[in-house]
Amino acid sequence: MRVGFIGLGSQGAPMARRIVEGGYELTLWARRPASVEPYADTSAKVAATPAELGAASDLVCLCVVGDDDVRQVLDGESGVLAGMQPGGVIAIHSTVHPDTCREIAKTAAEHGVSVVDAPVSGGSPAASEGTLLVMVGGDDADVERVRPVFATFADPIVHLGPLGSGQVTKILNNLLFSANLGSAVSTLELGESLGVPRDKLCEVLARGSATSKAVNSISMFGGTLEGLAPIAGALLQKDVRHAAALADDASAPQGSVFTAADTALESMHHPR
Repeated sequence: MRVGFIGLGSQGAPMARRIVEGGYELTLWARRPASVEPYADTSAKVAATPAELGAASDLVCLCVVGDDDVRQVLDGESGVLAGMQPGGVIAIHSTVHPDTCREIAKTAAEHGVSVVDAPVSGGSPAASEGTLLVMVGGDDADVERVRPVFATFADPIVHLGPLGSGQVTKILNNLLFSANLGSAVSTLELGESLGVPRDKLCEVLARGSATSKAVNSISMFGGTLEGLAPIAGALLQKDVRHAAALADDASAPQGSVFTAADTALESMHHPR
């Protein structure tokens, strides 16, 4: 299978390297030439446009930031879909609204191209080690076809159901992570008011039964969300909005998880 990859950021870059080092014919495209320079020591080729990348690929992996970014690289005369041949597959690794995936799938079907949604979790270290978590939604045949490529950078690969279910799951994952951040910050603030130094309470929480990825992330930044905000603040805010929209559409109760998530987002914008 020939693979194209767009979105060579902190997470996408090691994913692409794992693919080419796994023996797959890889084509890259990026707006900035500097983004593809690190692959000069590999067999990866560089396309002049997304359409050229699409024409050279059976599977195109997208790891760009958001919904509009996905649409931009796919649509138009120079977009991926203009070049892809019937029978190809697009994998959306970006975290986007599930309706965006369904909308793209309808357009792609007009070109004879299938779509799977495959958001990831674990960050750059997990991608480099081949242990990313991939949450996949899509038809069984499409998922099994692309699974060997995903296996170069991911373990586990969890097929959750039809198209869009991977995005729903990733959004819920990020909602709970945000809520855990909010609960941890509230606990640290309470500890300070009770006379427990923030740094010492961080040390205990990171080693005790209350530990979590959220606690460890806060501990890395001195017990506040101020350092984490520039890295993940906007992305988590986007995903919490998506989660709220999904809950509203399903007439589902939002519950306390949203209250805790809002606490985290508020702390990122107005750290104490």
